[in-house]
Amino acid sequence: MDGDAKTVVFFPEGAYGPTNNCVGIGDVLRRRGHRVVFVVEESFAGRLTAHGFEERLMRLGPPPAEPEVPGQFWKDFIRDTAPEFRRPTIEQLGSFIAPTWEALLDGARYVEPRLREIFREVGADVIVEDNVCSFAAVMTAGVPWVRIMSCNPAEMKDPSVPPTFSGYPALDPAGWPAFRAEYERTHRSLWSGFSDFMVEQGAPPLPDLEFIHESPYLNLSLYPREVDYPRAHALAPTWHRLDSCVRATDGAFELPAGFATAPGKLLYLSLGSLGSADVGLMQRLVEVLGHSRHRVIVSKGPQHELISLAPNMIGEEFLPQPAILPQVDLAITHGGNNTVTECFRFGKPMIVLPLFWDQYDNAQRVDETGFGVRLGTYTFTDAELLDAIEQLLADDDLASRLRAVRQRLEADPGTTRAADLIERLARTGEPVLTAS
Repeated sequence: MDGDAKTVVFFPEGAYGPTNNCVGIGDVLRRRGHRVVFVVEESFAGRLTAHGFEERLMRLGPPPAEPEVPGQFWKDFIRDTAPEFRRPTIEQLGSFIAPTWEALLDGARYVEPRLREIFREVGADVIVEDNVCSFAAVMTAGVPWVRIMSCNPAEMKDPSVPPTFSGYPALDPAGWPAFRAEYERTHRSLWSGFSDFMVEQGAPPLPDLEFIHESPYLNLSLYPREVDYPRAHALAPTWHRLDSCVRATDGAFELPAGFATAPGKLLYLSLGSLGSADVGLMQRLVEVLGHSRHRVIVSKGPQHELISLAPNMIGEEFLPQPAILPQVDLAITHGGNNTVTECFRFGKPMIVLPLFWDQYDNAQRVDETGFGVRLGTYTFTDAELLDAIEQLLADDDLASRLRAVRQRLEADPGTTRAADLIERLARTGEPVLTAS
């Protein structure tokens, strides 16, 4: 390392999506000679050192009385909450979204002392966080900090953008006021208490009904411009769009010889590490896709041993998604932001079966912009799924549009652009503004 090397601390949410985004950016910075440190939950121990990064471990709650079983959290979560995913999104606000926020905010309160300890010990030049709620320790560390928003951009509220978590159409605002009113009713007290906590910890109060601050230095959104929303009000000049952020740290993926030469197109099924824990839903999809004339690669997830694949399929518990997507013709996904943006990066049409959070917004946006089809996750018929596959595979105009998106994103990697911006902030300490 030379004298210009900086210490960049990444603090992603304890989920694979935000962590993988940060890994892609951190890998570019590490290769440039910077010291890259990841602050991660104990359950991620060793995963980041395997990529050549330093780790600092923390917890978002007290240790359990019994040893933690890998993947058990997701199994329990799905068991307890899957019935909520069958309800309209406006009804989920009180029964699922608010309790989820409450758990996240409790974690932020619990980890505050440990975060302050880590930031003091590491000596960061810049802190990069990819979370949905604020952490006072980030803003009071005395160094510039970056917010990555690896969620659907409806998270940045605007009068012309549908309410976050609604999955409502962009061109039909009829239901927006009722959804926003219900969000306020179910979240106002949560927000007020957390904003008070921020102030007690030396951070600014939160913007009205927001659980996270914008950075005064640098904010990065992660969404292709082809599907982003038109806005009534421009975002602050510290916001920069990455379009996609695909890591280059995963291994290769080679199709088995017999499977590679079998007839039919190649499909990829992934409901993310959480969605795939719904064994009933996964088995239903496997059963329907087993009647397809195409081949299917299945990301089986934490309950992999309970999922039986059809003869036209291969699959594993975890798969190197960025290595698989370039090889397939279509993806069937839960609509997680990582998978959606990666599909655009590699030019693949999508069938989206949303489960929770911003997945409804992603599903709706993909459908209404013509880059894929949104289906009812628990209400789709066999014919609807199979017909959607054939419709998308036969759409030459869509293939041409996706090819253009792929070529544009390939020429401007989000990981490199993000690394450039973070590096600039670490060196100057000054807000990084978009060109006027």
